[in-house]
Amino acid sequence: MPTAARTFRTYVEKNLDALSADPAREALVHQGRRISAGDFRALVHRFAHALHSRGVDRGATVTLLSGNLPETLAARYAANLLGARVNHLYNKLSAESQADIVRDVETRTLIVDPRYAERAAEVAELAPVPDILVLGPAKLGADLLELAAGQSDEPFASRARPDDVCTIRHTGGTTGHPKGICTTFEQARRFLGGPPQQPEYEPRQLVCTTLAHGAGNMADGTLYAGGTVVLLDDFDPGTVLATLARERITEMFLLPPLLYQLMDHPDAPYTDTSSLRMVTYGGCQASPARIADAVRMFGPVLRQGYGQNEAGAISVLTPEDHDPARPDRLRSAGKVLPGVEVAIRDESGRDLPTGEHGEVCVRSAMIMKGYWKQPELTADVLRDGWLHTGDVGFLDDEGYLTIVDRLKDMIVVVGGHVYTTELEDLLNSHPQVLQSAVFGVRDADRMEQVHAAVVRAPGSDVDEHRLRAMVCAERGAMYEPHRITFVEELPLTDAGKPDKKELRRRAGQEAGTLA
Repeated sequence: MPTAARTFRTYVEKNLDALSADPAREALVHQGRRISAGDFRALVHRFAHALHSRGVDRGATVTLLSGNLPETLAARYAANLLGARVNHLYNKLSAESQADIVRDVETRTLIVDPRYAERAAEVAELAPVPDILVLGPAKLGADLLELAAGQSDEPFASRARPDDVCTIRHTGGTTGHPKGICTTFEQARRFLGGPPQQPEYEPRQLVCTTLAHGAGNMADGTLYAGGTVVLLDDFDPGTVLATLARERITEMFLLPPLLYQLMDHPDAPYTDTSSLRMVTYGGCQASPARIADAVRMFGPVLRQGYGQNEAGAISVLTPEDHDPARPDRLRSAGKVLPGVEVAIRDESGRDLPTGEHGEVCVRSAMIMKGYWKQPELTADVLRDGWLHTGDVGFLDDEGYLTIVDRLKDMIVVVGGHVYTTELEDLLNSHPQVLQSAVFGVRDADRMEQVHAAVVRAPGSDVDEHRLRAMVCAERGAMYEPHRITFVEELPLTDAGKPDKKELRRRAGQEAGTLA
């Protein structure tokens, strides 16, 4: 084996080292359980020995169908320690979609949360796998906890190599067949960075979105920094607020729609959130008006991260940049990170000057290895070392990057095109609007029409006519929505993004046309 591979240390080993430094410290909290760093480390090694005894080894695929359990993290660490690839399913996908992914990634072992045992049985019937292990007693498979209890907690030597695939992370499946994004062990290690820095405070991270998404990576960083990860099973604004105060949470990750729900909850003004040091948001476009409200509510603790699973982190809008008096700055995704190159290009691949809109193209060490078993699609987005993100944006004179839309979401209308996020920003600026989602729906003539779903503030009497008049006055007739529908709440994907595919389906159904 080459020297580089022999001396290489994975993100798991680095985290296990950090856990060993203070084994008595509280590492994980879940439903009243408080797990020490030493106990969690021992569980990871026991899981690794148990998985290896069941035939899991380097190059195999382990798929997780699990909620936010401490054992979920331990299973991921153990599988990666063996050099296995890990695929974490989104729990709210259909059984058919989950089975497609299980089959696609050539799952060797399916690890299941007991709460999802019935769904696992459905998936396994559609896509049989060699081995099913459950994180507790269940009617199917073997109990991994029981198997692990009979194993040693002696350190299991990592079998992973730098260029091996560490994770296969799928897109949410909201735009057709999900794509499997391959990240290597070297890239996963880079995410943690260098030696952990002594933090100014004891990090206590709240995970209230799925561990299969960005919160999972952030949990790795918190454990590496010597902090505590507090796990909630799902996002509920009242529960999140109560947990923030009770557990003295210092940081958390939220998608913008969930941040808005937190702000709008009746308990928010009366909850002690003074422990917060960093509220990271991202994953979809944010409303400058609502983010300004969040700064006023929580203080100078907001940070926006822009990136993609395919590209890694691209830019950051720091807390210092979150000035409520600068909506143009709040509209941006911040400055490009060190080590990342960004170019704005037109359809022919020509670099565009400052201020012009084009596709955001990225080059860095964090670019994905490729899409799992989809070489043509990989070649389409990865060209000459540059990832074509599919996002439309521009760079300003100060180097701030602004994202205006997804190429596929941009609505082509007579006279030009409508950037959905710009229209959402305008609608959200109305004092009686809490949230909105803009999307295109084809009419009977297959022409795209601009539709908007709007969540009104409590007691609001704003109607479609007034909103359309505001849009027409501010942006002109081209941006005026063909239809505005008022909804109690926006449907969200499993990751917490507005589900525009579902909104498009509903609108098309109502109109009697294909969405």
